[in-house]
Amino acid sequence: MRRISRGAMALLVAAGMTGSGAVAAQAAVTARADDIAAQLKAIPGMQVTEKTSTLPGYRWFWLSYRQPVDHREPKGQWFEQRVLLQHKAAESPMVLYTSGYNTPETMFTSEPTALVGGNQISVEYRYFTPSRPEPADWRKDTIWQAATDEHRLIGALKKIYKAKWISTGASKGGMTAVYHKRFYPRDVDGSVVYVAPNDVDNDEDSRYDKFFETVGTDPQCRTHVKALAREFLKRRPAILTRFKADAAKNGWTFDILRTPDRAFENSVMDYEFAFWQYSLQSDCAALPAVNASDDDLYKTLDAISGMSFYTDQGLQQYIPYYYQAGTELGWPTPQFKSLRPLLRYEDSYQPRTYVPRDVPMRFDRGKAMRDVDRWVRDHGSRLLFVYGGNDPWGSERFRLGKGSRDSAVYTAPGMNHSGRLITKLPDDQKAKATADLLRWAGVQPGARSLTTPVADDPLQLQRPPL
Repeated sequence: MRRISRGAMALLVAAGMTGSGAVAAQAAVTARADDIAAQLKAIPGMQVTEKTSTLPGYRWFWLSYRQPVDHREPKGQWFEQRVLLQHKAAESPMVLYTSGYNTPETMFTSEPTALVGGNQISVEYRYFTPSRPEPADWRKDTIWQAATDEHRLIGALKKIYKAKWISTGASKGGMTAVYHKRFYPRDVDGSVVYVAPNDVDNDEDSRYDKFFETVGTDPQCRTHVKALAREFLKRRPAILTRFKADAAKNGWTFDILRTPDRAFENSVMDYEFAFWQYSLQSDCAALPAVNASDDDLYKTLDAISGMSFYTDQGLQQYIPYYYQAGTELGWPTPQFKSLRPLLRYEDSYQPRTYVPRDVPMRFDRGKAMRDVDRWVRDHGSRLLFVYGGNDPWGSERFRLGKGSRDSAVYTAPGMNHSGRLITKLPDDQKAKATADLLRWAGVQPGARSLTTPVADDPLQLQRPPL
């Protein structure tokens, strides 16, 4: 039994509490000392605020953890990294989730969290507001620095959460999970990686062109999406007029992309990609005809590409992503043959366009991605990759090699860039993937909580660039 402190005993004596009263008071003191909030606050560099939980069975904490801007110079500049904790029980598995962007300010459960009935932390990626150092040294927005952020955080929280750990994320969040495991393979016991691109050779993107020529089972749908994108460009003046009117009404500006025309054209180049990324083939039936009105064409361009995204107000929060894409991650460069010669700014379809000119960038020519890809194939273990069959980002994906152990790659037929795909797999694959996850998490089949609530990350529904 925990020994009661001298101070607490003195209070008991002063209050005349003896016998059963003293035992009850001692239990209260012990409970306070063991409370999860108190344990979190005892972590050096951790600030803790408890919020009202909206998920049954969980307590909700907003954490702020002090991180070095440069982990190679820990005595230098620091920043506060935001982490949202959904606490269920210290003895339950912990799922580390990241979107690779901001962390959502609402409670939700990732698919692995729901399947293992565990705790969950949602870790905000460095340089996304408010987890950004001021002033911002953009050279430290790297995959190794971000992986080391998670490594330090895990080391601090494992003093409380000593059960198994699972990392997960979709898209850029899935990439983040792989990169963290590459640099710190012993931090977690398994990783569930959704729809994560793997751009090993940034100069070779022909897989994207092949994808757009073969995606789905309906050639008419493919043809229609391409035709709509071309029609937008043919009606440039009319659609641009509507875009400018929306910009004036909403106060949108275009300092990053320079002009509304460049912003419009970038939205058109994204239309086909965005349709297959966020829609299903069945959604083709709801698309307007090519000869539809200007208003209807503008509405579908806005609905699929999201016109506000190409404004300063839309792009600002994603600058850290585009910086990384242009320095380490790489980016897709499809051939827009069906849109030529109507394009004016095809060369602008690259990360440099979306980052303010006063932020210097230099691409590492794929060095970082080749290193990660080689590690996955030669040394990766307990990696579960899940892709959507109709998702363009799966054109360049992670593949296992002879050195990969206890790992698998699955594809959910007909699905898009959704981050909840294990349940969309064929029954035999779903059973195998779920069994592997439970084994990694140390959860016996049938013993997990079947009442764990299911709710998607709301940020993934806001259509980030990746």
